[in-house]
Amino acid sequence: MTIETRLAELGITLPDAPAPAANYVPYVISGNTRYVSGQISPLKGRLGADMAVEAGADAARGCGLALLAQAKAALGSLDRVERIVKLGAFIASTDDFTQQPQVANGASDLMVDVFGDAGRHARSAVGVPVLPLGAAVEIDAIVAIRRA
Repeated sequence: MTIETRLAELGITLPDAPAPAANYVPYVISGNTRYVSGQISPLKGRLGADMAVEAGADAARGCGLALLAQAKAALGSLDRVERIVKLGAFIASTDDFTQQPQVANGASDLMVDVFGDAGRHARSAVGVPVLPLGAAVEIDAIVAIRRA
């Protein structure tokens, strides 16, 4: 089964790959590895202040969809993804908020749903006081790729 077929089964339509918000490129390919710049959620706010864990997980899932859109733009096909190696999740949150892992699961669960075992990855989930443009979540990725 192709990844496109899997996305259709899951009812997922990828967004357009977002343009960079500043002076950087959305991804870099070096050898068999693709490094994806942080993708921010359009959802604004801070976990523990004005946002619940469930909303944060939805924001993280949105970041995951943007990561997939960037992968498709970079590789031409998501079937070239060999493995999701690592996700780095940054969650805008209050000092006493400690559920960053549950928020980051929004993106992690998406990768496993789409890629199966190849979507299982290493991960960081870090609370920060503020993210670019007021985003609630930002996630970057390291992806192993198959040669075309």
